[in-house]
Amino acid sequence: MTSVSTFPTGPAVPPAAHRVPAVLRRAVATGLVAEGHPVAGFLDTDGIRASVAALQEAYAQAPDVLHTFAVKAASLVPVLRLLARLGMGCEVAGPGELRLALDAGVAPSRIVLDSPAKTRQEISEALTLGVALNADNLDELRRIDALRPAHSASVIGLRVNPQVGSGSIGAMSTATATSKFGVALRDPGARDRVVAAFAERPWLTRLHAHVGSQGCPLELIAEGIAETYRLAEEINATLGVRRVTSLDIGGGLPVNFEDDMTRPTFADHVRVLGEAVPGLLDGRYALVTEFGRSLLAKNGFIAARVEYTKEAGGRRIAVTHAGAQTATRTVLMPDAWPLRVGAFDAHGDPLTGPPLRQDIAGPCCFAGDVVAHGRELPELAEGDHVVLHDTGAYYFSTPWAYNSLPRPAVYGFTTGQDGDVRLVTVRAPQTLDEIAAESGLAHADALAGPDAPDGT
Repeated sequence: MTSVSTFPTGPAVPPAAHRVPAVLRRAVATGLVAEGHPVAGFLDTDGIRASVAALQEAYAQAPDVLHTFAVKAASLVPVLRLLARLGMGCEVAGPGELRLALDAGVAPSRIVLDSPAKTRQEISEALTLGVALNADNLDELRRIDALRPAHSASVIGLRVNPQVGSGSIGAMSTATATSKFGVALRDPGARDRVVAAFAERPWLTRLHAHVGSQGCPLELIAEGIAETYRLAEEINATLGVRRVTSLDIGGGLPVNFEDDMTRPTFADHVRVLGEAVPGLLDGRYALVTEFGRSLLAKNGFIAARVEYTKEAGGRRIAVTHAGAQTATRTVLMPDAWPLRVGAFDAHGDPLTGPPLRQDIAGPCCFAGDVVAHGRELPELAEGDHVVLHDTGAYYFSTPWAYNSLPRPAVYGFTTGQDGDVRLVTVRAPQTLDEIAAESGLAHADALAGPDAPDGT
């Protein structure tokens, strides 16, 4: 297992701790966080703009690069539209995410479809639209052989697994020896089969590799990209023609969840890539990136009301409305996905006072629904608020419908030079009527009515 790289501390990301109180105070004052709406997510639009600008600046030396956003990191149409206006494309992993990208106004030519389980229908739709497509395996290439229109505008690539190893979180590492993704390059005969696949298909022009995300050091990520670059050079040399013209180098930049600082930065990432693959950015190959978490994580937070406090076994427990339904990874894998927790009063001001060791529990009906264990925080009470920092990616955009808890609202915010906070709705809070409709209300009598299978 490779350790995570450390880099000099970068500048504080815009939604640093000193900005949260002003946003929370505004949300409480306007009823966006209240007894009837006890949990909500918040996104800093100025911070998102700054993160995209940092990415674009880091890659400024590359003459031909398409930056796509991994939609799974924030499957929210207003977010995708903002990113599109900033020059980003989208990386999608299924028909739902493709629909969201199209609804956000992203041009098909700026969308890349990645998925290990594409159906023929999904492949056909992508090829018809002109969406770029990375085949996950050689069998998928054979499907494309049969489905591809003669004059399809889609750029088609093949995902390979360079098998360079795992980072510190195995579940987030996609270049292990037995990863489910891509063609495993170090398996016997696999490399030759990949070269042959390109020789047989003039329309196959891209290689794609993605080593992983959180927990993967930059050196490991760069090693996987270097191996893919070498394969592209081998294919072109073997075929005697420049068949591979572009490389999709994925995303996966790890995020620092320990404090407000951005480390590593996109500039760090590009520097390590340049050291490992000196020719990567010279324009020999067009590039595609697929960043997600690293663009949004520090540009968002979750705020939740404290409903009760109690004692159990000498431990103080604050029961809040932010648990596994929003912070699923943190609850189920607390060591891999720890979050910083802030304590605020009923008005949204930071709590003061001596620290007290407390568990921050969620509303879900299972014992493990605890977001933070034994945190030293000012004493929380009913009506106070907790803030889960660095949750702008994944946490409130891909909720878990445990206990049929409503999906929380998401709001975007900007702050003026005078400190004035402006909030806009990104996603409205889910209603109980919407939960019932999703749960089959229209078919309520399907099993127990006169037309039920048993005839009762």
